[in-house]
Amino acid sequence: MSVQSVDRALDVLEALAEQGGQAGVSELAARTGLPYGTIHRLLQTLLARGYVRQESDRRYALGGALVRLGGAAERMVAVWAEPYLAKLVELSGETANLAVLEGDFVVYVAQVPSPRRLRMFAEVGRRVLPHSTAVGKVLLAERRDAAAVFERTGLPRRTDQTITTVGAMLEELERVRTQGYALDLGEEENGVHCMAVPVLDGGRAFAAMSVSGPAERIDAIDRDELAGALRKVADDFGAAIFGS
Repeated sequence: MSVQSVDRALDVLEALAEQGGQAGVSELAARTGLPYGTIHRLLQTLLARGYVRQESDRRYALGGALVRLGGAAERMVAVWAEPYLAKLVELSGETANLAVLEGDFVVYVAQVPSPRRLRMFAEVGRRVLPHSTAVGKVLLAERRDAAAVFERTGLPRRTDQTITTVGAMLEELERVRTQGYALDLGEEENGVHCMAVPVLDGGRAFAAMSVSGPAERIDAIDRDELAGALRKVADDFGAAIFGS
């Protein structure tokens, strides 16, 4: 049995997150369907606890108290992900990663390395720009503000294969949406290929799972089979976390 006030407070926090972390009361009312008075009362409680803050323009933003919760949750997600990443290593023979989007950057939060002597390694905690990675493409594919992200970060060339224009990146994200997975074909590092799929929370890409390795080994794996295996493991992981 749900507690209405808790449900509504969470609706407000989720609406703020969906608005990019900052919104006015009218925007929150439109997104949640809650009355203005209810939203004001919820915001005052969340403000007192540090879960939201009020900006100088009187709009509300996600607050610092969420950082503590987010850090603890991220550490637990990394622990929970390990057996699923290990399954991907077993299926592919290559290194498996879990990544999330923090602000405009991709952050690797968990990894299980390939048992092979020549293997790929992305340090856990490493932050990279999203445009040149398969995980970044997956995480931005459903974002309405993807173009704005690219405008803020720029699209620096990492290799000769890196996509470096916003228009071409938006076309790439359309391909990701259509096929259900993303590829990095030497765009972040020469000679390294990667495939990634989303971990979904109610249709939203909460995280991305990937396998990466030397280009010749990744390319030798049937692409449809690899994508299917990735989707199955990612879906199982998402169901284990979110119960759906």
